[in-house]
Amino acid sequence: MVSLKGKTIFITGASRGIGREIAIRCAHEGANVVVTAKTVEPHPRLPGTIHSVAKEIEAQGGAALPLRLDVRNEFEISDCVNQTISTFGGIDVLINNASAIALFPTLEMAMKKFDLIFGVNVRGTFACSQACIPWLKKAENPHILNLSPPLNMDAKWFKDHLPYTMSKYGMSMCTLGMSEEFKRDSIAVNSLWPKTLISTSAIEVFFKDSISGSRKPAIVADAAYRIISSPSKAVTGNFFIDEDYLRDCGITDFSQYAENPQAKLITDLFLDE
Repeated sequence: MVSLKGKTIFITGASRGIGREIAIRCAHEGANVVVTAKTVEPHPRLPGTIHSVAKEIEAQGGAALPLRLDVRNEFEISDCVNQTISTFGGIDVLINNASAIALFPTLEMAMKKFDLIFGVNVRGTFACSQACIPWLKKAENPHILNLSPPLNMDAKWFKDHLPYTMSKYGMSMCTLGMSEEFKRDSIAVNSLWPKTLISTSAIEVFFKDSISGSRKPAIVADAAYRIISSPSKAVTGNFFIDEDYLRDCGITDFSQYAENPQAKLITDLFLDE
């Protein structure tokens, strides 16, 4: 594994949930973490801001740069990248974690929500990657990690929430295309997806009765850390599933990740049981 000490990790959607957990995990390994998200002031219903996560990182001795970012805005992306370079001198890893969810069938999907999920999920992933790649080309072990599911063209993944599936698959197609496009630059581009539901704010909103059958975000963060610590030339173009990947790394006890060790785990939305 390649050490993250002194490396700079740029994470989108890092004010809470999986993004926050990955940020703290990377900081624990000595990385400089750029904490980006739209949440600057405390939200009345959702935990965390970019500043609260930065304070958590700094409390454990890490270096954090909290930056407000709407990933739909390419000018804000450019500004955040410039501030990152001014502060840390480069970018070694980009983690496209920011995502919007809207689980509606075709006739119930408002176009405003359609534009939101495509703007965040597809456009945001592409635009952040485009802005960071020139700097990743200069890094010693560059990685892009997209939090998106494996591509599966079975109609069952589309019929209930076509727009959302298309938007998440758009992120995965960035993995598919960019991993090949930038292979000669030794930039690893991979996707990571959870095997089970993960206890995040989105799960509380859309599947509030499923929290006990979920796992903690730490399992995704542990998998992400191992992926981006791998040699970039050897690991690219993959659609990793957190539990499966960690098993391949030799981990066999997953009880620590369960929200309720006695509850039956619920398989994630895009995976067969």
